[in-house]
Amino acid sequence: MFVLELTYTAPLERVDELLEAHVEWLDARYEEGVFIASGRKNPRDGGVILAVGDDRARMERITAADPFVAGEVCTYRITEFIMTRTVPELAPYRQQLPS
Repeated sequence: MFVLELTYTAPLERVDELLEAHVEWLDARYEEGVFIASGRKNPRDGGVILAVGDDRARMERITAADPFVAGEVCTYRITEFIMTRTVPELAPYRQQLPS
């Protein structure tokens, strides 16, 4: 499991110019089953995405394809974690600690 944290590196006016393309990119990742939650940070200086997977290189490729990255309006911090406890609705995403 990954937490993908976006931090804007450009004024919000430039971010908003790419917002529609970014949302289309998000929607495609939801359809693929890679993203399970996302939203803006408050204050609005970026966003957070919860992503399913165990391949950091794949997450790096996915985030590099974000129109926000191509448009040079954000950077990503990628944090991998082992999700061992969840609410019942997220039980399918629970992971086991390595032995």
